[in-house]
Amino acid sequence: MFEGEFAGLDAIYQTGKILVPKPLKAFSYGKTYCLAMEHKEIGSLENGTLLGEQLADLHLDNINLIRNKQKNSFVGSENSDREPETRFGFPVRTSCGFIPQNNQFTKTWEEFFARKIDDQLAIIEREYHDMKPRQLWNQFLPKISSYFEGQEILPSLLHGDLWGGNAGECSSGPIVFDPAAFYGHHEYDLAIATMFGGFPSSVFKAYHKKIPKERGFENRQQLYQLFHYLNHWSHFGGGYKSSCMSILKSL
Repeated sequence: MFEGEFAGLDAIYQTGKILVPKPLKAFSYGKTYCLAMEHKEIGSLENGTLLGEQLADLHLDNINLIRNKQKNSFVGSENSDREPETRFGFPVRTSCGFIPQNNQFTKTWEEFFARKIDDQLAIIEREYHDMKPRQLWNQFLPKISSYFEGQEILPSLLHGDLWGGNAGECSSGPIVFDPAAFYGHHEYDLAIATMFGGFPSSVFKAYHKKIPKERGFENRQQLYQLFHYLNHWSHFGGGYKSSCMSILKSL
């Protein structure tokens, strides 16, 4: 049950770009599933600037590996022993909340993200018998490519569920945990970071000093927030329906 979270924590840990509790072992004891990890005393986030810088470094890590390989300059580079991931997805299933995520690799971000939305809509249809979100999404799909027009989207290793409750501060600095990791568009991680209380503005200011906003950023943020509102509808019920419908109608 915790194999996906173990793999996500380990992938982030191996980059050395942002602090996570080091995962030790995922195991079961009878019907109880467990994840053992390094102990950290975690309090509220204090250094938002450093978190923003480190999150940008995490997102740039795989992108830099790809670009270095394209330039045939791996030999002697800092990450010469690591191969980049050129696809979108993740080697194992993870969970966002309690809902398993289909992380089967795709060649394009557009295909991977559209599938994430499709999976959430299937849950809404099955559990709440509501077809209207699917109808609105299908109306939008023919123009989804316009949201990525002019963008070179290379896979970044993402936390995947980076709301304010999944980050804090320990004696070593900012720390993140409880990921739903996969390789995707770096902007995706910022969408939930502005929801449900969000993070201080210092996080985003520091992040965008390293990764500036590109044209269409705000529209894509709304698109990516749609996944999280649908996911919350799937988890917690129709209280999130209005937010989902508002975004779908505005796309």
